[in-house]
Amino acid sequence: MYEITVIPRTLHFKQPAGTSRGVYTTRKVWYVNVTDPATGRRGVGECAPLPALSCDDLPDYEAILERFCRETADSGKIDYEALRPYPSILFGLETAFAHLKAGNLQLWHTPFSEGKAGIPINGLIWMGNFEEMYRRIEEKMRLGFRCIKVKIGAIDFNKELELLEHIRKHFPPSQIELRVDANGAFTPADAPHKLEMLARYNLHSIEQPIRAGQWKEMAAICASSPFPVALDEELIGINTLQKKKKLLETIRPRYIILKPSLHGGLCGAREWIDLATERSIGWWVTSALESNVGLNAIAQWCATLKPAMPQGLGTGLLFTDNIDYPLHIQGDCLWFHPEEKEPDLQAFLRK
Repeated sequence: MYEITVIPRTLHFKQPAGTSRGVYTTRKVWYVNVTDPATGRRGVGECAPLPALSCDDLPDYEAILERFCRETADSGKIDYEALRPYPSILFGLETAFAHLKAGNLQLWHTPFSEGKAGIPINGLIWMGNFEEMYRRIEEKMRLGFRCIKVKIGAIDFNKELELLEHIRKHFPPSQIELRVDANGAFTPADAPHKLEMLARYNLHSIEQPIRAGQWKEMAAICASSPFPVALDEELIGINTLQKKKKLLETIRPRYIILKPSLHGGLCGAREWIDLATERSIGWWVTSALESNVGLNAIAQWCATLKPAMPQGLGTGLLFTDNIDYPLHIQGDCLWFHPEEKEPDLQAFLRK
């Protein structure tokens, strides 16, 4: 019923992207190109598992992707249940079909897609040495971000506290919301002491203070932390409705952070949001180092949810060989400009 081709690409970061798991200089992605032979219309989606993090980061990923694309092309529909273990593949197919249906990059009709409203985003401070992080923080504050997220866990903890103190010397919580992301860098033993020290800086939240999979320990930290804990990596690989409920009811976080490529595609992320809302748990959405193809899809979808707090949607602008989309960061918001000419996606895929 459809024709679907898979196009692998390697993207290159403008500057090394440091995390607690190492430094990324390149990013492997696969684009899925869906064609409706009856109309000639096409839709493009992005499949981008993160190495050593995504539950579907598998040695035979491309073969699995090709198989699901063949099955989807033949059946004419996405098999959501079969794709639960493969969130990045599900996300790529979901968004390719959304693009096919819409006929342009305005995947859903919202004030964002019409260029009438931006989506507030956080300014992200990547890990680096003290001087690099200090310079990046200064730049984000100069640009007027009202929410700054600092990745911690890569340099000396006392140096990281100095960076947070620098922000707070210039901007109280009423002017800048400050989030930190530990990416699981603390141990259950040292986390309580480090959280007490971090609390001095009136933080909005901390993401994933200890590594994922320690539900009992994480529940204790969430219950005793002097400021809110948000789960991110903890949600990876929790793909069924029953397991999602069990995780939320066991750990009881204040927030969850959703990356559709990691957390079940758009369908699975919406499940997380519904379950969290039922339990008075807050949420926000972020990208997972996708190019502008994936970033646009996440932003367009996020806008339909009418988010209540700053989102993490600026990372698609990190690559030297990104495709140019009508997405722009202005102040502390991501904007979509529908009046701009759309890029030639098919020419990009043929390169």
